[in-house]
Amino acid sequence: MSFIEIKNATYYYGDPAEGLPPALDGLTLSIAQGEIVAVLGHNGSGKSTLAHHLNGMEIPCSGDVLVGGINTREEERAFEIRSRVGLVLQNPDNQIVATIVEEDVAFGPENLGVPPKEIRARVEKALRTVDMLVYKDHAPHKLSGGQKQRVAIAGVLAMEPDCIVLDEPTAMLDPKGRKEVLDTVHKLNKENNMTVVLITHSMEEAARADRIVVMSEGKMVLQGSPEQVFGSRERLQEVRLDSPKAAVLAQELRDAGIPLPDGILTPRTCAKAIADLIERK
Repeated sequence: MSFIEIKNATYYYGDPAEGLPPALDGLTLSIAQGEIVAVLGHNGSGKSTLAHHLNGMEIPCSGDVLVGGINTREEERAFEIRSRVGLVLQNPDNQIVATIVEEDVAFGPENLGVPPKEIRARVEKALRTVDMLVYKDHAPHKLSGGQKQRVAIAGVLAMEPDCIVLDEPTAMLDPKGRKEVLDTVHKLNKENNMTVVLITHSMEEAARADRIVVMSEGKMVLQGSPEQVFGSRERLQEVRLDSPKAAVLAQELRDAGIPLPDGILTPRTCAKAIADLIERK
């Protein structure tokens, strides 16, 4: 069953009469509860605009976005929509509002009017979920980039959303911080059946999703499983994208006559396939 339904949504920044192209151009997309969807596309393709539509931060100029059956045009239900779809931005410093981690995570549920006793329980649960409970009394600005992003995710989790949208959450992180955030996201999906929409430039991050949506000039130009999307190398190149490096390497080895299986998308699966082949010989 679809949790988010986007129906022929078009959105302009500014006046269409000025000749500017739409940031979203007749986009139709469904996202199921419990699904991890990665959204790929070059700069200006409409990825972030899509993310902002998923929790009602932006409203389409035409068409509709429905969250759990609620149309984001219903202004009186905006708070309900934003409590069901949490948005995590690229720079965690833009979401941190308090000087203590615990207080920062409590900010969202406080705005929802959650009773103090329940807020404390939610904050502890959210910090434990992202493995940051030990830092609850720390100052956020003294944390690493990956830790800050996990605190930002905890702040969204404390609002108990059904879906979390992450707009390039690892773009500013080092490899360790990137792994921390992605592992947290996949843990939330697996253990809580949380719907995840991951806006990313990383082919490797997208390869771990259930489904990939590729955007270009405000339109969806390709969608499917990671194997299907990354198998369409010519179409990806048309929109200035490439397959994951592990997939490219695996294909080059196949072309050289090495019988590797299809569906290799990550360094781990590529290494395992090569190791299995060596072992069989």
